[in-house]
Amino acid sequence: MALVALAKKGNFFHVYDFRVKPGTGDRFIELFNEFDYSDDNPMHKSSAQVKDGVLCRDVDDEDHFYLIGEWRDIDIHRKIREEMVAMAPEFVTLLEKLPFAPIYAEIVTETPQAILDRAQA
Repeated sequence: MALVALAKKGNFFHVYDFRVKPGTGDRFIELFNEFDYSDDNPMHKSSAQVKDGVLCRDVDDEDHFYLIGEWRDIDIHRKIREEMVAMAPEFVTLLEKLPFAPIYAEIVTETPQAILDRAQA
């Protein structure tokens, strides 16, 4: 299988930096997944979402998380995020600090596919 670039130049990453209440990391994951994979999550209904987000746990701090996803349009993401916040999913109750909002980063480079293909040779 050929390697593929992590993201496409011109798209955007949203990066959330979450800290949950001490000792609630496992419950946070459970509640996050329950909402994220439900039919109620408006993020998964948008064609502006390029790649589904991934929740990452800090290996040195079990109560520290990052959520990263790729979108074509951050204005659409912002609008849907407001809708989602109004829904008040239960996982939000475990966050130490509100409101939670992402940092947006424009993807300004991607490895050409030919180089990725050569790496597999």
